[in-house]
Amino acid sequence: MAWAVAANVLLTAGQIAGGIVSGSIALIADAIHNLSDAMTLVIALVARRIARRPSDATMTFGYGRAETVAALVNYTTLILISLYLAYEAVWRLLDPTQITGWIVIAVAGLALAVDVLTAMLTYSMSKDSLNIRAAFLHNMADAGTSVAVILGGVLVMLFDWRLVDPLLTLGISGYILWHALTDIGPVIRILMLGVPPGVDPHEVARAVRGVAGVAGVHNIYLWQIDERRFTLQAHLVLHGATDEAEARRAVRALLAREFRLGQVTLETERAEAGCANPALIGSGAG
Repeated sequence: MAWAVAANVLLTAGQIAGGIVSGSIALIADAIHNLSDAMTLVIALVARRIARRPSDATMTFGYGRAETVAALVNYTTLILISLYLAYEAVWRLLDPTQITGWIVIAVAGLALAVDVLTAMLTYSMSKDSLNIRAAFLHNMADAGTSVAVILGGVLVMLFDWRLVDPLLTLGISGYILWHALTDIGPVIRILMLGVPPGVDPHEVARAVRGVAGVAGVHNIYLWQIDERRFTLQAHLVLHGATDEAEARRAVRALLAREFRLGQVTLETERAEAGCANPALIGSGAG
């Protein structure tokens, strides 16, 4: 990760210099994106270290959501960058400038090599972390951007088509924006305490009611602590003669097996002396 950060910072400086000398806004756009990659990697690395801290009196759920917050910061940065690049591209469309194609090709070729190397360094960790996945997608987007910039340099050299540079920048901007808006949704869902993807609270309720000795369930709270830990809190209504400890064990085993709910808190009550008119889900209408 440290080598990836250093490579992207050096590449950013080279691309900005190359963009100024060649007159290519697309190359500068790619440089800004590479700088965001370096920032993304730093934020991801720091957040990953924080997330490994054990729970304490201040953070009783632990620090796992540090990675989720980092992912939100990185995706938000991508959105702002894409909007800025689109703004610059529109101005360049209105006032095209001379571009030195061979400089664009050389610098973008170097950028492509660094992007591919950085993506390789982060690929394995991206499989189990939204935080690292954000950094990995940054680099994959950069690799695609570098290919587009190389193509633009070739077209400028062959046909002196200056408009290709801002047009490519608009394409790069749209591509980055699409990726960021697509991937920021699950991050926001976790931070908003949303129900884990693929888990239906009504299905959970039906499954729990099927456990021997359970008369019903209500006040279900279902959310993600982070991207790997799902949790549930609920009131469990038991028939009069049912053993409470045995019922809780059976329900927890069911929830872990069928819904991947590893952290479950169950408050038990008897059917004849339970909550009055409870909601099935949360404290609102069930």
